[in-house]
Amino acid sequence: MNTIIFDSLNEVGGQPNLLYPFKQIADIPVFNTISGLDLVKNLKDNILNKVTIQTAHRVDNVKKENDSFIIDEEYEVKTLIIATGTGSFKPKKFPLKTNEEMEKKIHYFIKDPADFKNQTVGVFGGGDSALDWANELASYANVKLIHRRDQFRGLESSVEKLKKAPNVELLTPYLPKEISIKNDQLSIGLKKMGEDQLNYQLFDQIIVAYGFRANNRFVRNWGVELEGPHIKVNSEMETNLDGIFAIGDAINYPGRVPLIGVGFGEAQIAITAIMRKLFPEKTLTIHSTSI
Repeated sequence: MNTIIFDSLNEVGGQPNLLYPFKQIADIPVFNTISGLDLVKNLKDNILNKVTIQTAHRVDNVKKENDSFIIDEEYEVKTLIIATGTGSFKPKKFPLKTNEEMEKKIHYFIKDPADFKNQTVGVFGGGDSALDWANELASYANVKLIHRRDQFRGLESSVEKLKKAPNVELLTPYLPKEISIKNDQLSIGLKKMGEDQLNYQLFDQIIVAYGFRANNRFVRNWGVELEGPHIKVNSEMETNLDGIFAIGDAINYPGRVPLIGVGFGEAQIAITAIMRKLFPEKTLTIHSTSI
């Protein structure tokens, strides 16, 4: 089959590539652990020159015409697989009014922690992303982790690692209340919970890890049925629309576990169903250890 991938982002890889590229993922079969970056690279290298990848293309319109689907009035396909994860996601913005000069020093993703070498970096947030980024940056920069609670939502082992790092300071429980530019640095006034006086800190750059807003509700415009925030599928991963399938964290069914490895298996189920649908006259040979 000729295959095309549409990705609304400028590069493929989704959340592993953007949100936790350096984190060691432990739920991928064959690998004891593998980083998000390496996982995406391996997957991409495996399909290079075999699949067309259309980045920076958000699919807005899907309509059925005879036995095909027309995508954005430009592409005609026989079947679709929706693999959008939790959906298109946007970072929750830093809650203070900023100008263009400040925005250059405020980041929501990290591509290379070495870019922050020998700088003072503030990480705002208390979840796994904030802890992971703080730990990665600690190898290159002086890190100050700011969270509005004394307790963190992320892994306790990550917190303990940060506490032992000599160049990491944990500032809790604080909320950012003021921001300005001072000597080409961000001066941020932090308010401690229950107190009025502000604690002013200087940062060369800050990383904001307050989470993301994501949803898959846009597929309703195509006629795809949802159950809550997830896409409803049958045992072959097919949606309520004949020829449209969905896999991964975009879907839910009784007993589903939200692991990347499970999504790989759902892809196999969906593709097998598609092959049988498109080529009913052919004998589909599946190589399996069950023989």
